[in-house]
Amino acid sequence: MESHTLHRGTAPLLVSLPHNGSFIPKDVEARMKRPARRSADTDWHVQQLYAFARGLGASILVPTASRYVVDLNRPSDGHALYPGRKETGLVPTVQFDGNDIYRPGAEPAAEEIAERVKKWWKPYHRALADELSRLRKKHGRVVLWEGHSIRSHVPMLFDGRLPDFNLGTADGASCSTALQERLTALLAAQNDYSWVVNGRFKGGYITRHYGKPEDGIDAIQLELAQVNYMDEDSFAYLPKKAERVQVLVKAMLEACLEA
Repeated sequence: MESHTLHRGTAPLLVSLPHNGSFIPKDVEARMKRPARRSADTDWHVQQLYAFARGLGASILVPTASRYVVDLNRPSDGHALYPGRKETGLVPTVQFDGNDIYRPGAEPAAEEIAERVKKWWKPYHRALADELSRLRKKHGRVVLWEGHSIRSHVPMLFDGRLPDFNLGTADGASCSTALQERLTALLAAQNDYSWVVNGRFKGGYITRHYGKPEDGIDAIQLELAQVNYMDEDSFAYLPKKAERVQVLVKAMLEACLEA
């Protein structure tokens, strides 16, 4: 099985969807607790949500495996993204609801974690780096857009309800000031969705590692509250809600291209 799929576009825009995958190998699934097999913390349907980006000429990178197999948005050495705060790691052993993923004693050991990194993590990041290099060589500059989503209430990670749009630029380090201001202005000009810039989610490993505006790569993460396009209990995609939220997401991607 391929670790990812890549649609190569023509515009200076790469949409990366590192938590869209939901595949769990049978040998891993057999050791997991039954509720965890739903892979509930998947960024459900973001590939469908961002399908319109092909029409903008964007490249789109999508993984196969669930983040429960290996989290592509964590550093391969397992270092924490938010020291001192609760978060799930490179190979998670707990879900966002705090419940264990594996049956007692069935958690993956270091050798297995290394194998998962080799099989799933490294190919995704090679593809990501190669595509960024191709687009930057062609256009001079490129925008890496990290498309994420999460349930609107996750007590383990944050208090209360998450804002609808959570834009992360590593506190301004992963993209140019001008681009961040342009995207912020778009959010501020609308009244349909709540939003925050560099709040609880400032951008994960991919945004922080690849975002080098001084070298021609602007990286931005959008963490979208799932309630805006799907049913958070059944995981069902809600087309009418999705179409409405796509209007603003599309405007943000267009702003990236115009910039």
